Amino acid sequence: MNTVALAGPLEARLQAVRAAGFTQVTLSAAEIAGHPGGEEAAIEAVRASGLRVCAFEALRDFEGLPGHLHRNKVDVAKAMLGKCRALGCKLLVVWSSTSSHASGDAQAIVRDLQLLAMLAVPHGIRIGYEPLSWGRHLGTYARAADIIDDADRANLGLVIDSFHAIASGADLAELEYLDVGKIFLVQLSDFLAQDVRTPEERRDVAWHSRVFPGEGLHDAEMTELVRRLDEAGYRGDLSFEVYNDDYLVLPRATVAVRARNAAKWVTDRVSRRSLPIRRPERPAAAAK
Repeated sequence: MNTVALAGPLEARLQAVRAAGFTQVTLSAAEIAGHPGGEEAAIEAVRASGLRVCAFEALRDFEGLPGHLHRNKVDVAKAMLGKCRALGCKLLVVWSSTSSHASGDAQAIVRDLQLLAMLAVPHGIRIGYEPLSWGRHLGTYARAADIIDDADRANLGLVIDSFHAIASGADLAELEYLDVGKIFLVQLSDFLAQDVRTPEERRDVAWHSRVFPGEGLHDAEMTELVRRLDEAGYRGDLSFEVYNDDYLVLPRATVAVRARNAAKWVTDRVSRRSLPIRRPERPAAAAK
């Protein structure tokens, strides 16, 4: 579960995730850097939670930048890799660039991703490249897979987000042509709009009103995506990437239980997957 769906302090969100039975969590750089007790306190809170950090996100607008902009992003990347390593996380997520300064030259993008992968090697970290459906030059997983193939680095792979795939109308049949060994993470969420036709609409829905699988209007597409990946042999992590302003005014436990229900919804549709969560923790009063 990604903690972005929950309100409150980091420690409280981690507790809600664990209490709902999850064993893994996706975290953002802002949660670590913005912790009121400082980065060390944030990292210690994550370690104390007992949750495995399956992904750390997100490095933005890295590829295709010129000169001083590129050098600045390299510094940012190094800092994020350091935080990722401190959290014991093995995957840094990179979003395809939306910057107006970014070049669409494929060779430049490949070179920058090769550099990032090289920087990650000493840390033992993999780089997951996620195409945003409103990306300036790259917005589909098929195109991102081509770029990753051209970069040809063992620790560079693809992140597939169901929102971007479904909202952009991607042909899910193309999933069978991907190298499943180069898919490093699959993020799942649905949404309540029937269509989001423009990049602006997709961006607005993505940041403010996603819902968990089983709660949206695209059950058939969600099921097809998960089944196709499962049949292709994907056995990596599944993460709920759910940005929703309404969830942030609900009790954390309520939202975490909705995430647990979504996990069951997913696994009910893919028989080879066992439910990847523990039994929920009993309330303290009930446990006595």
